[in-house]
Amino acid sequence: MSQGTIAAPGVGEQQAGWRDVAALIGARALHRLKLIASVVRPLGWTLLALTVLFWITGALLGWRELIMAAWMLGLVLLICAAFLIGRTTYDVSLDLARTRVVVGERAIGALTLTNRNSRPILPSRVVLPVGSGRGDFSVKRLAAGEEAEELFAIPTQRRGVVKVGPVSIVRGDPLGVFERAHRRDDPVDLFVHPKTVLFGGQSLGFLRDLEGLPAADLSRDDVSFHALLEYQPGDDLRHVHWRSTARTGVMMVRQFEETRRSHFVIGLSRSRADYRTEEEFELAISVAGSIGLRALRDSQRVDVRVQGRELASGTGKRLLDALSMVEQSKPREGGIADLAGVLAATMPLASVVVLVCGSSTRAEDLRQACSRLPFGAKALAVVVQSGLEQPALRRIAEADVVTVGALDQLPLALQKVLA
Repeated sequence: MSQGTIAAPGVGEQQAGWRDVAALIGARALHRLKLIASVVRPLGWTLLALTVLFWITGALLGWRELIMAAWMLGLVLLICAAFLIGRTTYDVSLDLARTRVVVGERAIGALTLTNRNSRPILPSRVVLPVGSGRGDFSVKRLAAGEEAEELFAIPTQRRGVVKVGPVSIVRGDPLGVFERAHRRDDPVDLFVHPKTVLFGGQSLGFLRDLEGLPAADLSRDDVSFHALLEYQPGDDLRHVHWRSTARTGVMMVRQFEETRRSHFVIGLSRSRADYRTEEEFELAISVAGSIGLRALRDSQRVDVRVQGRELASGTGKRLLDALSMVEQSKPREGGIADLAGVLAATMPLASVVVLVCGSSTRAEDLRQACSRLPFGAKALAVVVQSGLEQPALRRIAEADVVTVGALDQLPLALQKVLA
């Protein structure tokens, strides 16, 4: 009967194990050092460097004055570091009255801090990041169970999505040598919607459903009756009009007018080459948003596309949220003609297509874009031009082209198209 043996670990395995332990200890030590270094402000690094410099220089040259200065700086550093002792365990609540505003409006919010501990919390500072900037609030000493509320207003001068928060509770010394921040609460997205204009009038588009409007195209199978025709091989026998057949002795079938479901498509160019200024681009976004909201109020299916992607447009809120995040594209993504080609490939059953672009778009590009649109779709192009006092109407190929210089000119321009 043989006895099993257990082999002792080799020297190489022991060395590998020690290396793993050393790597783990080193990683933790490095993490601790980073945490310590993160609380030191630029002034703190300057004072630390001066302390070491004065000490070494004074020791080498025998200058007691420099050594005393090093001792004094070290004492200042120790006193400032004492302000970091303690915990700031506030309960923080960030509340925005509205998370969606129109550009130019102010977003009002409230920041509530509550001390739920059994001991008071010393005065501290609260930092609230707002986009690329930040707001600072000084919080007084809070006794146990006490609450403090800070109101703030965020000006919205540009369209976009502004990240508000996360709130940071900052503890530090009065000199700004050391600073320790504790993050509280989650950030909130503030959507700054583009300006839009409301307008009424006749709806654009056709319908292809039970409530659809008849088109000029004739069909063998639909819901809008048009006329009776003689039976042709392949016609659906369900549409035979038996009374007319008995009266004439020739099999007659019903002919229908084709109806179209309203598929409203907006192509918004975000190419820099199509716009002269950034103001024109913002006006184009407002025009696209206004037309899209009008189509949604008419209970139409609305799709909005820009270069590179399709925007969410199921509801007015989702459409404006998506337009808030649109930025100008790079030249390699193409202009209005390329966008029209993508629309034709991805949405071939569109009944109405509205193209929105800037005043730098050439007439040849618009003509090419309109020629690429889905067959049978009604085409409309809206060109925005800063400084234009009155809207203008022209026709390129089979498309109506309106030019507007301000958002309030859009209802009048569309009224001219529908006249």
